Amino acid sequence: MANNVVIALHAGGATVALALGAWNLLRPVKGDRPHRWVGRVWVVSMYWVVLSSFVIKKLRPGHFSWIHGLSVFTFVTLSIGLWAAVTHRIDLHRQFMTGSYLGLVGALIGAVVVPQRDIPQWFRHEPLGLATGAALALGLAGAVILLARRPAPVGAGRPER
Repeated sequence: MANNVVIALHAGGATVALALGAWNLLRPVKGDRPHRWVGRVWVVSMYWVVLSSFVIKKLRPGHFSWIHGLSVFTFVTLSIGLWAAVTHRIDLHRQFMTGSYLGLVGALIGAVVVPQRDIPQWFRHEPLGLATGAALALGLAGAVILLARRPAPVGAGRPER
């Protein structure tokens, strides 16, 4: 039962990361206050998804699988992308964050197309619960975006780029 809670929270974090990552990647403006705030929440969501994956061991109970290798890889690429942003290596930041996001999309595809995985099973047996969880995660992502778009208080923080 505890594993199911972790799986649900893992999927919720992934849903938030999918929505926020798409929003940040598709925006024409990069580096402004909304991009940075949404990016920060996206990075936290991604780290949650990566780290929570190590608690989930359903493919081989009690053991890690090849999917956990992808989690290690994502942890590294996400960390490089974060470091690149902090050190203003914008091209490197863009490459690693885009790659991390595309990896997340690939993981979603893998989680959805395999009928034995949790998402197809939830869709079949608990569609209302799945829809409610997705709505909550997407609502959280929307709230983050709305809060990030609010104007900064006068005289607060660093100047806009």
